[in-house]
Amino acid sequence: MKQAAIYIFLIVSILSGQVVFGQYGYWQQKADYKMDVNMDVKTFKYTGTQTLVYTNNSPDTLKQVFYHLFFNAFQPGSEMDVRSRTIADPDDRVADRISKLSESEIGYLKVGTLTQDGKKAMHKTVGTILQVMLPKPILPGQSTTFALDFEGQVPVQIRRSGRDNAEGVALSMVQWYPKMAEYDFEGWHPNPYLGREFHGVWGNFDVKLTLDQSYVVGASGYIQNPDEVGHGYGKTSKPKNGKLTWHFVAPDVHDFAWAADPDFIHDTYPGPNGVTLHFLYQDDPSIKENWEKLQPKTAEVMQYFNEHVGPYPYKQYSVIQGGDGGMEYAMLTLITGKRNFGSLVGVTAHELAHSWFQFILASNESKHEWMDEGFTSYISGEAMNKVMGRNVENPHENAYKGYVRLATSGREKPQTTHADRYETNFAYGVTAYSKGAIFLHQLGYVIGKENLQKTLKRYYSEFKFKHPTPNDIKRVAEKVSGLQLDWYLTDWTQTTNTIDYAVKSIETVNGKSSVVLERKGLMPMPLDLKITYADGSVENFYVPLRMMYGSKPESKKMKILADWAWAYPNYNFEGSNGKKIVKVEIDPSQRMADIDRTNNQLTAQ
Repeated sequence: MKQAAIYIFLIVSILSGQVVFGQYGYWQQKADYKMDVNMDVKTFKYTGTQTLVYTNNSPDTLKQVFYHLFFNAFQPGSEMDVRSRTIADPDDRVADRISKLSESEIGYLKVGTLTQDGKKAMHKTVGTILQVMLPKPILPGQSTTFALDFEGQVPVQIRRSGRDNAEGVALSMVQWYPKMAEYDFEGWHPNPYLGREFHGVWGNFDVKLTLDQSYVVGASGYIQNPDEVGHGYGKTSKPKNGKLTWHFVAPDVHDFAWAADPDFIHDTYPGPNGVTLHFLYQDDPSIKENWEKLQPKTAEVMQYFNEHVGPYPYKQYSVIQGGDGGMEYAMLTLITGKRNFGSLVGVTAHELAHSWFQFILASNESKHEWMDEGFTSYISGEAMNKVMGRNVENPHENAYKGYVRLATSGREKPQTTHADRYETNFAYGVTAYSKGAIFLHQLGYVIGKENLQKTLKRYYSEFKFKHPTPNDIKRVAEKVSGLQLDWYLTDWTQTTNTIDYAVKSIETVNGKSSVVLERKGLMPMPLDLKITYADGSVENFYVPLRMMYGSKPESKKMKILADWAWAYPNYNFEGSNGKKIVKVEIDPSQRMADIDRTNNQLTAQ
């Protein structure tokens, strides 16, 4: 009887288009929000109501749920405060500033009454997490409605969110509302907010923001009352009682952010595929020219991402001055705006790229931060190289240098480390951004550039609007290339094994040259070799890695040697046609993250 019930549930789920679960297939939860918020711009306090329809697409019965209350991090004694004051190399933006906040400067988010389908639910706040004990369990396939009221205070700008940032932007409203935590195949993810990364539930947002009529707002989603608010969205502005209500709808996203300032200029620019690009920045003559020049460049960068990853699926994107550097959110980014032009384009390119790697391909960036920051760094680096006309052979050269510095420092931790668990910000930053970018760039060395491009497009096509894991990108690369890559994912992301290959010797006896290569690091790799002969001619060789069970397409243009099994520390080969070898170089393109390039080439004595 139980099996029959499960079978019926599966059929109904499939026919209704619902994402099915567990052993039967991929599933993910859904959370649809409606919020009505009133902001006092003088006290920086706000109140709101939230109705959330939560759909349990998992195979599990849920007896509790968790919400994030991010603003509670901005209080003396919070986990973020203590972590910042005890880590060896604190972020200068945070340092010990939280500990010095007064009552009127702290941030908080307090939930009042909370009901589930009209019944009061018991709840308790633990730092930045709200734990809710449900009066009625949520069964698999069932939807339930949560209703709550909340009040908050916007903290002084310290990290990402806040009031009156260093450039004078009044409101940077990110991580500002009670946000449902993610529940996936691993269970709940009620991570405390220490200033790092996120994981969110897909859904639709319907948000009304009421505040002083002089403020101009930029937000996730599409404006629903453009002619009422004006300010560049519509033709007229009709304020009532000194306030305006801004109504935004954001479909198929897992977060909602906004910013507001009375001095915002609001420009629009046509992006690719009918997308409208919005730019909101302060009316400051010192930055106006750069922000105007930024607009066509943003369109070019978006087009690059469309072509090399996949089409941006929404019809609007906003670049807004605010925050404390650059930070991505659904359909928008907040960036500091007083930068030189190159920096302004660079930070915009990076944050825009997050729309693909995290807001469409929504990996769990708390546990796999390199899939988010690293992939974003890779594709934005490629885009900047093209759009800004740099045309350098390796736009990720600095990433390689940073990685080698970390790998040889004794402070590296595996990429499987939770984003909050790194001993230093240095180790986190290099691991997430630099080593993460190298994962893709070096993958192009392993499987070939064309196969890497196909992998990114197929990855996007298969996993957009889902929560991909590290194994998913590996499996896509295997399907595209036909090569076995479990060793690559394992060694690069789950260990701190390093790549170090050396040319050990070149010997010529009776006119015949032989070369000995040595694997000194623990991580295996296939090898590209450049051989120079005594007559000045050059020949390219390829040494396959046995556990790959194949070679990249580019190897067809090289002389393919016998494969090299990892367990053998040395490898011998001879030159072609009895020609004398005078020089051997490993990895001439320098796409392999070898930690010691001083032994990568040898000239015969």
